[in-house]
Amino acid sequence: MTQQYFVGIDIGAGSLTTMVIDSHGTVAGSASAELTTRNPHPGWSEQNPQDWWAALCSTAKQALAQGNIRADQIASVALSAGAHTPVLVDAQGEVIRPAILWSDTRSRKEAAELTQQYGDEIFDIARNKPAPTWTQPQLLWLARHEPDALARTRRLYVAKDWLRAQLTGTWETDHTEAAGTLLYDTRRLEWSVRLCGMIGLDETILPPLVAVTDVVGQITPEAARACGLAAGTPVVCGTSDTSIETFGAGAVAPGTGAVKLATAATITVVSEAPGERPSVIHYPFCVPGDWYAIGATNSCASAHRWLRDTFFSGNGMSGAEAFAVMDQEAAGVPAGADGLLFHPYLQGERTPYWDPLLRGDFLGITFAHERQHFVRALYEGIAFSLRDVLLALAEQGHVMEEARIIGGGSRSATWRQIVADVLGISIVVPRTTDASFGAALIAAVGVGAFPDLPTAAAQTVSIVARHEPDAERHRHYQELHAIYRDAARALFTVNHRLSALAGE
Repeated sequence: MTQQYFVGIDIGAGSLTTMVIDSHGTVAGSASAELTTRNPHPGWSEQNPQDWWAALCSTAKQALAQGNIRADQIASVALSAGAHTPVLVDAQGEVIRPAILWSDTRSRKEAAELTQQYGDEIFDIARNKPAPTWTQPQLLWLARHEPDALARTRRLYVAKDWLRAQLTGTWETDHTEAAGTLLYDTRRLEWSVRLCGMIGLDETILPPLVAVTDVVGQITPEAARACGLAAGTPVVCGTSDTSIETFGAGAVAPGTGAVKLATAATITVVSEAPGERPSVIHYPFCVPGDWYAIGATNSCASAHRWLRDTFFSGNGMSGAEAFAVMDQEAAGVPAGADGLLFHPYLQGERTPYWDPLLRGDFLGITFAHERQHFVRALYEGIAFSLRDVLLALAEQGHVMEEARIIGGGSRSATWRQIVADVLGISIVVPRTTDASFGAALIAAVGVGAFPDLPTAAAQTVSIVARHEPDAERHRHYQELHAIYRDAARALFTVNHRLSALAGE
């Protein structure tokens, strides 16, 4: 029998990855292509959806070639991407404007107005509260500033669904992605006419709802010629990246979860029901019947990259080489970075403050601090922000004793240990952590290679490392975290004044 393979495709904040796995979860081929994020105005973050399609076509061919895999050996394909990213399409099927990313903060005034006018009602229906990261306030911003774009819109996609439509020509989304728009009724499990009405949106532009593992179409001949996959290959819906990454890391039962060190940093906990307070975000999980709660700090790998580009690049070092030097130097600095603190609010902050006007800072600088202290402080500051998230989750009854760690930052053993010591929980490292891996597993479940998602995770996810928290360092970090929180709160007014002075 010909060996079968499964393809997962993920749109990340900075790159698109295509991964091919076999029925044992072994990676047979993988390729990534960088994506360009454009920032035409302060606080704006946009990408051109056509860039995603070009990246899919190049990486699919590369991943197949890397594994010496024929296109007819691919049994199915599934996709994932970051949530909240609307793609507006006109009657001719053309994209009307660039996609607004989750990190875009232009709609903060609209989010504040929606909160003031309808906050309790929105939370009651959607189990989340308005913030600039959600599609509902983004669409309200478009209605006010680009009304022609909305008037021309006949179909609204979110990122992974638009990209999948380039393969199949179909139009649908899953319930997790629907919840990510803040236009979805979490009790009725359907689009909410009431939430659409709050922003004057015609709900007929919203796609039909399907299950994460549903086969929604096949690769068309035209798409096959462009991307190198075989025409007729089944395509499974897939879902948003956090749900897929949590599942793909092996956290599938209530009470399990994941820490993600990527463009943003997050903590995710699987639960049996959505929470009752808006301090964290709630979504339907890819495993049917369950939910997950998530809290996030906006800047993680993005802050890490900023520090590299500002202080470490040059002198003949490449980007990856500079990261390696930073990591090596941070490992030699004692816990607490000799009294240097970092607040990673370079792009505002989400959990627990939900304030787009907060700013980052290094606090406590002395002449004794050298560049390696700044790296250590950055690692620790992001971990402190994650501790804020963990405490917010605990307030809603979500408690974890261990977490799977994923994302690009998880490659650093130093950073992983800092996270374990700050959070005071065990940190477990899966063999494969990219969202494209989870998407490939979902593709496999969709065509019956596994009976369900928990079975797929149990049979394919393996652990390669484990970090236990050091009791003494954890006590020290608890004291530092208290100072970190007090300093953050003391600077709220200062941050708002600076933002006002800068015209934000």
